[in-house]
Amino acid sequence: MSEGASSRNAVIIPGGMYGPQAGLLAYAGEAAARRGANLELISWTPPKGRPLVERHSWVYEQVTSVVEKLATPLLIGKSLGSYGAAVAADRGLPGIWLTPLLTMPACVEPLRRATRPFLLVGGTADDFWDGALARELTPHVLEVTGADHGMKVPGPLHRSAEVLGQVTTTMEAFLDSVVWR
Repeated sequence: MSEGASSRNAVIIPGGMYGPQAGLLAYAGEAAARRGANLELISWTPPKGRPLVERHSWVYEQVTSVVEKLATPLLIGKSLGSYGAAVAADRGLPGIWLTPLLTMPACVEPLRRATRPFLLVGGTADDFWDGALARELTPHVLEVTGADHGMKVPGPLHRSAEVLGQVTTTMEAFLDSVVWR
């Protein structure tokens, strides 16, 4: 473990469909853990009956209750969890936002006012993704042609596994060259 690694913290913020130890988040957490970060995993059951556009304040509360106990954590969120960008902006924290809700103002506005670097990862077949906006918000963007909201692409399954490889490589490079140099 490198010097100072024990003070590294990462908060893993789930989406609406799976928890912090599944899918892309499992690999994001592993990337942070391999760099000596202590992981805080948020598990939740999103409120039913509330439209996605109205869930930002609920996510903010869930993320804040974890973040306020940690010293300058990295926030890593998937989809619904990208509403956690408001916590990152308010507290000056870096972030990795996987398939962020770039069509929702409550996600975009905090990304615009962020003071710390963040990585955006999305696909052109995701209705919540806006590649031009992503590149306007940050120089740290991975956009995958044809990838959907789960970062899967059509065709043989190995192509989606290759996308997972691209995502993990990009996250690791971001952690090594930007967040924890």
